[in-house]
Amino acid sequence: MSKGVTPKSQDYSRWYTDIITKAELADYGPVKGTMVIKPYGYSIWESLKEAFDKRFKETGHVNAYFPLFIPKSFLSKEAQHVEGFAKECAVVTHSRLKNSESGGGIIVDPDSKLDEEIIVRPTSETVIWSMYKKWINSYRDLPILINQWANVVRWEMRTRLFLRTSEFLWQEGHTAHSTETEAIAEARKMLEVYKEVVENVMAVPVLTGTKSESEKFAGAIDTYCIEAMMGDKKALQAGTSHYLGQNFAKAFDVKFQSEDNKEEFVYATSWGVSTRLIGALIMVHGDDKGLRLPPKLAPIQVVIIPIFKSDDDLEKIKVFLSNIFEEFKINNIRFHLDSRKKLSPGFKFNEWEMKGVPIRIEVGQRDINSNSIFVARRDTNEKKSVKINDGFKKIQELINDIQNNLFNTAKRFRDDNTFVTNNYKEFKKIVNTGGFVECGWDGKTETEDKIKKETKATIRCIPFNNDAENLKCIYTQESAKYRVVFAKAY
Repeated sequence: MSKGVTPKSQDYSRWYTDIITKAELADYGPVKGTMVIKPYGYSIWESLKEAFDKRFKETGHVNAYFPLFIPKSFLSKEAQHVEGFAKECAVVTHSRLKNSESGGGIIVDPDSKLDEEIIVRPTSETVIWSMYKKWINSYRDLPILINQWANVVRWEMRTRLFLRTSEFLWQEGHTAHSTETEAIAEARKMLEVYKEVVENVMAVPVLTGTKSESEKFAGAIDTYCIEAMMGDKKALQAGTSHYLGQNFAKAFDVKFQSEDNKEEFVYATSWGVSTRLIGALIMVHGDDKGLRLPPKLAPIQVVIIPIFKSDDDLEKIKVFLSNIFEEFKINNIRFHLDSRKKLSPGFKFNEWEMKGVPIRIEVGQRDINSNSIFVARRDTNEKKSVKINDGFKKIQELINDIQNNLFNTAKRFRDDNTFVTNNYKEFKKIVNTGGFVECGWDGKTETEDKIKKETKATIRCIPFNNDAENLKCIYTQESAKYRVVFAKAY
């Protein structure tokens, strides 16, 4: 175990924070609830961002940017939406500061009070739909497929780095369509894009389905979600895609002339993932040594630790590795030679293990003499000597194997901690211990609320292709309307 890291089994919450600080992913900002994403943490976000952005563009979406500031009146136009975010909004009331006449420092200038208060963006539906009203007149203007990479502010009372902060980074897609069928297909398609990236790039298995009425996005007709199991058996909502119907079009009077010359309201979607995915990455793959990054996402896939005593030793190692370095460059394998002096190899091993680099290569004079390199994999901690001529091929194999092993390990953990029951007493025991519970639900919000009050578990998703035949509601024992997955969640 790395020095200073609380073991998972001892205090999971402290372990999580230790990993973030020791791996230099983020630090606490000067304003309560904010965070500073440090370069290594931000490089992981950049890799993730690139993976999503590539797929967004492949599916016909384009990036744009909309204002951070939203007139308060905009949020009042969609009742459900404003109710969902009212308690989380940061509000700008004045436009400037001034020096205190008493010499007590800077104060808000009382003469700069705004005629209308401004909301700092909690999400962008309202400001974007105010613009779509200008841009949409005819069916020829549709669909609009826009994505935005931005920051948002939600004034959280209880915060945790990456998982829940007052300001965070995300992307938010906002699309406009001429038909309900097209809009629903768009929302479902983007959910599949999320699933593909989270599973194939992050190596995190997810469940997909629909949110219940009480858990869906404020202002949506339907919310589709991907849900992942963390290392403490709690759920994390990893991404959502919303079919908004005509709610925002009606709120902002966005109409279009159809092909048969009828005036109709536009159909909408919105969808988003955020930097909380880095929190998921830590909690799904991390261990007591630190991060374990999947190779497809790792900023550094291979770190090379030269064992040397002099500059001459270091140069010999570089020459010995020159061919494999060239292969790495040609094949876009991200590598780093850690040639820092006055730091022991053991210190470097611990540091790069903490940062989760998938593969470590160690090379000293003894390895040069045997024409080999020593290779360690971060996921299993296995180490072996490999002939230098086979080194590149072996590294390629390891990159694929580590990626697959991390996904399969996480999936096995989730499956081993997913249970099916019709007994409410057993249900309560499972959710208190930790895990996902598949069971029946009668579809009534009051039933869901009672279960949540008694157990603190919520419906994480109603799986697609739902089959509730012969199931009874876990709480009432009446015939179930849906098969659902319950869990405690972040």
